Amino acid sequence: MINNLLKNFCLITFALIAPITLPAGGIQKTINQNKFSNNSKEIILSAYTSLYSFPEINATKLLVLDIGTNLSVLRNWKVSENEIWIRVELASNELLDDPNKIKKGWLKM
Repeated sequence: MINNLLKNFCLITFALIAPITLPAGGIQKTINQNKFSNNSKEIILSAYTSLYSFPEINATKLLVLDIGTNLSVLRNWKVSENEIWIRVELASNELLDDPNKIKKGWLKM
């Protein structure tokens, strides 16, 4: 009985502690590993840009973002050496904005 109790204790301890060290989201690199500056968590657009539903050029365009739009960078996705996408969230006021308004999407860098 003590042997089973010890096995169960070790198993539960491992199950609670081990996932802390595992990467979330698979093998994707973090934003800092792709040579973005440390202040790149938020960006302001300098040109009209399309917001896509997923990181592929043939994806549905959700909307066209205006110059000066504030965006928060959520993550990035590297398809190839010259094709990098970033997942962004539009700055919004949750109390005043329409709850059905598109707030997240992908931009091609």
